[in-house]
Amino acid sequence: MTAPFKLNTNPDIDRITERRRLRRNRRTDWSRRLVRETTLTIDDLIWPIFLIDGDNRREAVDSMPGVERLTIDQAVRDAERAASLGIPVISLFPYTDPTLRDADGSEALNSGNLVCQAARAIKSAVPDIGIMIDVALDPYTSHGHDGLLDGETIVNDATVAVLVRQALVQAEAGADIIGPSDMMDGRVGAIREALDAGAFTDVQIMAYTAKYASAFYGPFRDAVGSNTTLVGDKRTYQMNPANTEEALREAERDIAEGADMIMVKPGMPYLDIVWRLKECFGMPTFAYQVSGEYAMISAAAQNGWIDGDRAMMESLMAFKRAGADGILTYFAPKVAERLNTAG
Repeated sequence: MTAPFKLNTNPDIDRITERRRLRRNRRTDWSRRLVRETTLTIDDLIWPIFLIDGDNRREAVDSMPGVERLTIDQAVRDAERAASLGIPVISLFPYTDPTLRDADGSEALNSGNLVCQAARAIKSAVPDIGIMIDVALDPYTSHGHDGLLDGETIVNDATVAVLVRQALVQAEAGADIIGPSDMMDGRVGAIREALDAGAFTDVQIMAYTAKYASAFYGPFRDAVGSNTTLVGDKRTYQMNPANTEEALREAERDIAEGADMIMVKPGMPYLDIVWRLKECFGMPTFAYQVSGEYAMISAAAQNGWIDGDRAMMESLMAFKRAGADGILTYFAPKVAERLNTAG
């Protein structure tokens, strides 16, 4: 850990100020670049993409300016764009037709569901791009929760059993990274064991380790269609925003159970959690710049209240400065274009 900063108590500090002007290194662009401590690159980006059924269609997500739901053919086009920009990974999220949703989230186990079809099509067209898929039931349940309901209670172990089957279906479809986002206890270990037994030992797990019960998820739930179906809230399984030490316990458990990477979600309101997890465990640590964060920056920029491009880049640099190895962000293609131009 970095040594604590110590205040200089030299009584002659006023006299020697001229020799210690920190602004010298900030005077020119080349000098600022020379002493820069943190760097953001295209390799740090994961691009979340929303899917819808149909053909040759792009449907705007009203609460996320510039973000669209894509049919599979259009998702293939965006995967090709991601590869051409150098973005290493795309993350797929389905909007499931309400007629396919039920209390058990059974469509999650359909090997021909929307996200599995998309994974196969993208792998066929763009074999070298990484594909990440979430493991959770909320895009598929009629009640909008990440797990199975018994009355008003989300049941843990029965949900984990279903999540294991969902992970296997996704791995068979071509997922390179499984992202358990459900926050059920023990799901990482159960999924790892099943993947290894099913000859998917090379499939990675990025655990949503510290996923908080946040107000910043609203636009995402619009995009996947769970806002109108969600019954109650998710505070019995997602983390309390007041807690820090709990995140360390979650990380310790996920790592012990076989997680290859860990994630903090949301991102910017939880930079302290990113920092603590990276400092404590030294694991590949990611942050999700969630839909609410994206929407606030984008909407403020549309209204002329902030410089959108500068705010976008500053926000991502903050994740890197806090210790994140990478960021899931809807800004990914725009950032990649900017970095490619700058390079």
